[in-house]
Amino acid sequence: MGFVQVKVELEKLSGPSLQREVELLVDTGALYSMVPASVLRELGIEPRERLAFELADGRTIESAVGEARFYCNRRRAVSSVIFGEAGDAGVLGIVTLEELGLEVDPVRHQLRPTRLILY
Repeated sequence: MGFVQVKVELEKLSGPSLQREVELLVDTGALYSMVPASVLRELGIEPRERLAFELADGRTIESAVGEARFYCNRRRAVSSVIFGEAGDAGVLGIVTLEELGLEVDPVRHQLRPTRLILY
């Protein structure tokens, strides 16, 4: 399918806040989004818990997770975000994509609105 990179703005959920633009790799195989911890802390976003994650090589690690407001393609959503360590890639995961109502267009290598269905 190829790589899809998007620019996303982030901010904390409450109180006076700054917005920060980051470029993230869209990864539909990743559940949660991941942003460098330094960026999240600069915005005043704090971890709310530590969760266990399985890596591609089968190892399990624990990472800090918080919540941030994401802005992308004129949409916004609150989503969980992993505090990435040094060397980790910034990732926009499937939970955040779904909360934003966006999906990957594999032909154009960009995001597009999801057809929202309510049965």
